[in-house]
Amino acid sequence: MATIQFKDSKVNLDKLAKFGFIKNGAVYEYQELIVNNQFLLKVTVNKDGNIETKVIDSETKAEYVLHLQPGATGKFVTKVSNDYQSVLDKIQAACYEKDVFKEPQVRDIIDYINDTYDSQLEYLWKKFPHNAIWRRGDTNKWFGLLSVIPKSKLGLDSEKSITVMDMRADSEIIDKLVDNRKYFPGYHMSKKNWYTIMLDGSVDNQEIFDRLQASYDLAK
Repeated sequence: MATIQFKDSKVNLDKLAKFGFIKNGAVYEYQELIVNNQFLLKVTVNKDGNIETKVIDSETKAEYVLHLQPGATGKFVTKVSNDYQSVLDKIQAACYEKDVFKEPQVRDIIDYINDTYDSQLEYLWKKFPHNAIWRRGDTNKWFGLLSVIPKSKLGLDSEKSITVMDMRADSEIIDKLVDNRKYFPGYHMSKKNWYTIMLDGSVDNQEIFDRLQASYDLAK
């Protein structure tokens, strides 16, 4: 048996049922034949999204584990491993959602933007999984950007990682806002049209919500 967690992801229980999982008590179970029906892959998911898998030989009913051994080689074990991983990849794509940003203030902002602007975070860069953007649905223009960076990138004397948010504003407003304590020049974007804040409570939620509206309006 193997235990798996998909990094930076959370399970959507409703999507498990649509995929073909069957609820059995507190867990969801799924089975699929792999390797030309030679093996039965059993997948169990609990409410927290943690996964347990078993690969059972269809003929002997014994559990097969070679695909889990890092040093195992050969065409057959590679085929088992590839089919096994293909099923897990399908489950992750169909039943799991990105869950990168977990800090309370960040979650508040994500929920607010979803409710207010019907905009979902988009993860555009595979090489940068901790960067994501929001965009207007009518113009496709960005109005917010989330990133995880060291504080030193903002000119602060610390290498501690922090989640930051970039928003749009008129250049005159940015000139007045930036104090390099709560408000910083745009880190990822044009410093003329964007500014950055740390989502550590230094700027309260209501102030961020008010400024979000201005950023959203500028993304016309």
